[in-house]
Amino acid sequence: MKALLVVFGVLFCFPLANAKTAALAPSPDSFSPTPAPAPGPDYVNLTDLLSVAGPFHKFLNYLVSTKVIDTFQNQANNTEEGITIFVPKDGAFSFQKNPSLANLTDDQLKSLLLFHGLPHYYTLADFAQLSQSSPVSTFAGGSYSINFTDDSGTVHLSSGWTHTKISSSVHSTDPVAVYQINRVLLPEAIYGTDIPPTPAPAPAPDISPTADTPSGTTEAAGSTASSSKNNASSELIGLRNKWLLGAFVGLLLLI
Repeated sequence: MKALLVVFGVLFCFPLANAKTAALAPSPDSFSPTPAPAPGPDYVNLTDLLSVAGPFHKFLNYLVSTKVIDTFQNQANNTEEGITIFVPKDGAFSFQKNPSLANLTDDQLKSLLLFHGLPHYYTLADFAQLSQSSPVSTFAGGSYSINFTDDSGTVHLSSGWTHTKISSSVHSTDPVAVYQINRVLLPEAIYGTDIPPTPAPAPAPDISPTADTPSGTTEAAGSTASSSKNNASSELIGLRNKWLLGAFVGLLLLI
């Protein structure tokens, strides 16, 4: 009898324990999934980009030799501001003869290269607003600033010594913007404010008449020459007719 009571008690308590456990267990619906972290910005290797994106080898060589490429790369990867770089194509350095870059000190050359970067990411559309707050400071800091002008979507840059424009967008994905320009930006902080005037365009050649004789005189001369030629032809015909007539008369007399 006692054994039956024990079995009965176990059977009676087991469902109660299961029910209590089920009540304490959280419902699957009560869990909310943790949102996945937002993906970070894509890593852009500036050296690789400038090596393959265009004819930027001379500018890239300067960046590497002065280690300015490290400054730009750090700004691109390790800040929330991003970076904007204006890259002269190779032909711009061939065009740059006066003033020359060869006479710059190491510090001046480094500042000139930093002058080609802005410590913030800007799309092309941003320059319309940026032109309202010109001049804009560059990586070189201090008085190394650039004036921007937006002309119906065409972005013009002026450094005093240099006037150029953005000719193409090489890369524009946050946090890195790289824009091609056709001239090397020369800062007044290095070359001074005594900027030589831009040479005036050469005047168009003055094409003058080959002769000063009035057209009426020319026509009269031509008419006189024509008349003289006609008179000479008439005289030749008359002489020929007289010769033929004389020959005919001579034949008649012989008959």
